[in-house]
Amino acid sequence: MVRAGKFRMKFSKIYTRLISGGFKSFGAGSVIYPWATRIVGEKYISIGNDVFFDDHIQLTAWDRYGEQHFTPEITIGDGSAIGSSSHITAVNRICIGKNVLTGKNVLITDNAHGLFSEESLAVPPRKRSLVSKGPVVIEDNVWIGDKASVLPGVRIGAGSIVGANAVVTRDVPPHSLVVGNPGRIIPLKNK
Repeated sequence: MVRAGKFRMKFSKIYTRLISGGFKSFGAGSVIYPWATRIVGEKYISIGNDVFFDDHIQLTAWDRYGEQHFTPEITIGDGSAIGSSSHITAVNRICIGKNVLTGKNVLITDNAHGLFSEESLAVPPRKRSLVSKGPVVIEDNVWIGDKASVLPGVRIGAGSIVGANAVVTRDVPPHSLVVGNPGRIIPLKNK
């Protein structure tokens, strides 16, 4: 088992070296596991030092969708770790701070297919325009649990925890806990 782990890490480092040149910036010691990884728009993605991406992740910075054109930006700070099968997708801006940890199957998005309107809903989802309600900012030392979703236009304050399966639809103050769908904010209580 240890041997398989060493091979996996060595292979991941080789893969990372091969793809890292396409990114806007790619920090020292950062690693992307290659298994079923999907990366779109690397030139709009900046990765800090010692960032770890587990397998099956998707990083998508869309500069065009159909006839639409965007100037996306994804920034991930030093020491962060993105769990397997997570998806970070931007047409606007996603800024993830330092030492952010995500569980598995986490969605962080600044966009959606269409608006919630009669006109938009009459169009098949794949043919709807991509829209952004604003950038996503996740400050330093945030922990995001498995299967959580962080939606457009949200800021999560430093030191906060997003519980498993939570859906974050509004700003979260620093040092808070978010649970449920839609996310309910529970501030840190001082003794």
